[in-house]
Amino acid sequence: MKVKITATRAPGSRDRYSPDSMDDIDGGPGASRADLLFARLTVAPVILLVSWLVVGLPLLMAGVFRPWAAIPLFVVVAAVALTFGLRAVRPAGRTPGRFSWWPLAGVLAVAVAFGALQLVMCSQQIVVRRDPASYFNFATWLEGHGSLPIPQMRWAFGGGDGALTYGSPAFYQRGGVLVPQFMAGMPLIVTPGGWLGGSYATLAMMPLIGALALISFAGVTARLIGPRWAPVAALALGLTWPMMMISRSIYSETGALILMFGGLALILDAMRSGRRMPALLGGLALGLTILVRIDGIRDVLPVLAFAGLLLALRRRVGLPLLAGLTVGVGAGLLEAVVMSRPYLHYLGASLRPLLYIAAAVIVATALASLAIRRWGLPDLTRFRLPDLAVPATFAMLAFFAARPMFQIVRRVPHNLDDRVNAAFIAALQRTAHLPLDPNRQYNELSLHWVAWYIGVPAVLLAAVGAALVLRDLLRRRRPDWLLPYALIVWTTVATLWRPGITPDHPWASRRLIGMVIPGLLLFALWAVAWAARRVRRLRPGRPFWLGPGRSVGVGWSGVSAAVGALLILVPTAIASAPMTFARTEEREVSQAQKMCDAIGPNASVLIIERVTGDRFSQLIRGMCHTPTARVTVRPGFKTAPDEDVMRIVRKVAAAGRRPVLLGADGSDVSPYGPVRRVFHIHTRRDSSTLVSAPQGTWSLTINVWMSDPMYRG
Repeated sequence: MKVKITATRAPGSRDRYSPDSMDDIDGGPGASRADLLFARLTVAPVILLVSWLVVGLPLLMAGVFRPWAAIPLFVVVAAVALTFGLRAVRPAGRTPGRFSWWPLAGVLAVAVAFGALQLVMCSQQIVVRRDPASYFNFATWLEGHGSLPIPQMRWAFGGGDGALTYGSPAFYQRGGVLVPQFMAGMPLIVTPGGWLGGSYATLAMMPLIGALALISFAGVTARLIGPRWAPVAALALGLTWPMMMISRSIYSETGALILMFGGLALILDAMRSGRRMPALLGGLALGLTILVRIDGIRDVLPVLAFAGLLLALRRRVGLPLLAGLTVGVGAGLLEAVVMSRPYLHYLGASLRPLLYIAAAVIVATALASLAIRRWGLPDLTRFRLPDLAVPATFAMLAFFAARPMFQIVRRVPHNLDDRVNAAFIAALQRTAHLPLDPNRQYNELSLHWVAWYIGVPAVLLAAVGAALVLRDLLRRRRPDWLLPYALIVWTTVATLWRPGITPDHPWASRRLIGMVIPGLLLFALWAVAWAARRVRRLRPGRPFWLGPGRSVGVGWSGVSAAVGALLILVPTAIASAPMTFARTEEREVSQAQKMCDAIGPNASVLIIERVTGDRFSQLIRGMCHTPTARVTVRPGFKTAPDEDVMRIVRKVAAAGRRPVLLGADGSDVSPYGPVRRVFHIHTRRDSSTLVSAPQGTWSLTINVWMSDPMYRG
């Protein structure tokens, strides 16, 4: 005979499983229209983004990613996804009647203000020096052609020549084509801006995406901590410089933030309501992070384990979550293998171990699911495991804090890109008067990096919050936190141990903003909310660690919440202040357009100097719609040999086209005819520091000179 066990609560008592005992989050009849609108608003961005990627990727692989095909299909898919997805969403919480609109208004105000500021300060990184410009030129090619790979157009140079090359950084030369380095997700996301308004609109997509990412993060905060904490969470993340940086230029982390936190919000709704559609969409969103960032393979492993747990427990949302995750991951891996294979080859040394780990997680998940289905969940309260949560968390924090005292991380260069990075690190070391050690990676400072951007108080509060959440999870409380906790801790530990990026700042902070900084801010806010609740229930004269007593009222609770929030917000704002209102990479678009006009029609561009070739080859090919090649420069020389240049000039002219030569200085191209400067900027760029927080910007000057060689037969 089976016995059904039910639980009851005393009138007026609080549910101990509630993420915020000051907010009833059952999403029942007491939830207001504002609560429902807020819940739906915070998942709408991820549903729209998933719909766009679901439409865009097949069209790109078919070679017809064009507005006439993508936009109508997107409208249909988005309408269906929003209709069924939002219908299944439940309010993130219930706030008192007179305050019910405040969380919604607060989050929107923060998002709008953030987006407006980043739009005003938007950086025009289109000259290829680092990834943002590579993404821009990738998107520019998709805007004009809608297909991959990129043809080399050797016919424009008289059939090609042994001294000609066509590749450049982030655009690999493979056979007769060029293959962009990165995953196609982020270029797919920003390309519609180019369709609507050209290069400026492409860049302007990033402030919009950054603002939507804040809304997604606020949605997860509302579901885990309470709606009234959502505006604080959005403000805290928006004040961090890494978040501003990835919202001013094209970085893959910005789109991944929407997919990660929007997907989490959908899964939390599915867990609460038992609806399958949010679970399917949430799993699809998390899986599609791989289409945006190849590192997503690592980040979604906890989601796979969580889906296995739900299946073992026979939860109805387990299968749709696994199905959505599988489709999303499969789409990302298909794009990687078919369209980004050279990029996978370049990442092979780090990607192969990651694939082995993923395979091990799949096997372990399957075995664990079978064991749980047969024997049930183990009792984690045995041996006082929950009591170890706090010391274990702070032991991990102490390890990463003390890591520079016993480890120096180095990497021996194995390829050309590694050697270029080593030379760059050596140059920075000389500039900063540091010991010369080109192979040093500075990974041991990774936790210090986090403190540079959000402050030591936030890091300590995050450790407290993570410890408290872990203790409750081990006691089988707060089940909503299980997947977010696993994602944050897994990704944070893996990233801090091996950031895998050139270690100058603020550039390296892009590794932290993907999950580390948002996750730690979420833990920190949880700790502040927990402390505020404890203060609210204090008995006068009774220490808070002895437990709740008679309430002393909401006044001191509000004060403690405000103080905790300021401990997070103020250091973050101070750390970001030197860069917040600093303009970088100005006038690059207008100068590029001027250069395109100067090159003119029926031209074949020959770049005879290395740095100019690195920076402008794909920009001219895509933005100017002009065939472009590089004349090989011999080691130890600044420009290509004259005999090679003149031979190729004659071949271009014989093909019925006009040869145009480009170099970094007038002297590079002056031997071949009259010269003029066709590109000139004197602007600022992000600084590059290795052992201290970034404190401003550095000067940047770029010139391009052009010559129309006079063919003399």
